[in-house]
Amino acid sequence: MTETLKRGYPGMASVKDMPIVQDMPPVGGFPSIRIQRRLPSTGPTGVAIFAVGAAVMAYGYYNVYNLIQDRKAGLRELEMMRAPIIPVLQAEEDIRWVAHSKAALEAEARIMKDVPGWEVGKSNSATGRWIPPPKPFGIDDPILR
Repeated sequence: MTETLKRGYPGMASVKDMPIVQDMPPVGGFPSIRIQRRLPSTGPTGVAIFAVGAAVMAYGYYNVYNLIQDRKAGLRELEMMRAPIIPVLQAEEDIRWVAHSKAALEAEARIMKDVPGWEVGKSNSATGRWIPPPKPFGIDDPILR
């Protein structure tokens, strides 16, 4: 507005020269506006989703429990099948162990024959009681083959 006055254009000299016009609502008022959220209720409720999830988990735990029971029954059956032949297997292992220890004593006697005061088969422990020999572990370990 000041630019208009400075440049010499005809017009208003002040805001006060403007006519007072106020916007008013139409006669009878504006139409009502719906402001509520009206979302359609689609899908299951939260309680239904929770119930379905709980049912699925319960069914899964039931199946896991049955599988564990079946596995235990199978292991029990396998143990009962092996129980009668355990003495035979132990006897075979004892025979193998005696042959192996005899060969080990012969190898010890052959290797240590030049060592004075060496007694073949004497225990290296000072307990005075029998201690089972250490089991091999490494390249020659039969468990690792």
